[in-house]
Amino acid sequence: MVIVVRSPDLTQVMAFERVDAPGNWQLPQGGLKPGEQPIEGAWRELLEETGLGEAHVIARAEFPEWLAYEWPDELKGMKAGVANRIGQVQRWFLFDAVSAGVVPTPDGREFINWKWVTPAWLIGHVMEWRRSPYERVLGTL
Repeated sequence: MVIVVRSPDLTQVMAFERVDAPGNWQLPQGGLKPGEQPIEGAWRELLEETGLGEAHVIARAEFPEWLAYEWPDELKGMKAGVANRIGQVQRWFLFDAVSAGVVPTPDGREFINWKWVTPAWLIGHVMEWRRSPYERVLGTL
């Protein structure tokens, strides 16, 4: 799942800077646990990675299709695992912050910083190999 959190004025989204790649920004994301529905996983990942929950955001929409991207060759070997995976398939969710005063707490394991940005800015600052799904979804906001 990938989670987009919009500002109350609906013009910006929360972007998070990666611990392992300073200067690279993205949205909270993660996988499903066994038996978990995608929206349940989205809420869990949002809380784990940003500290945000139902008191801070409202779930608004789910992108109607699964989106996929392939990892660059140098990551395929590190991430493939026993299933020999080559990328990720994601479900995207849109959440709105309940107020301008909502402040996430980056988890420190995956993210070290955050800021409000325009969707176009985030598309330009996400790792290139992740860009296609970002363009597809954020281009609709």
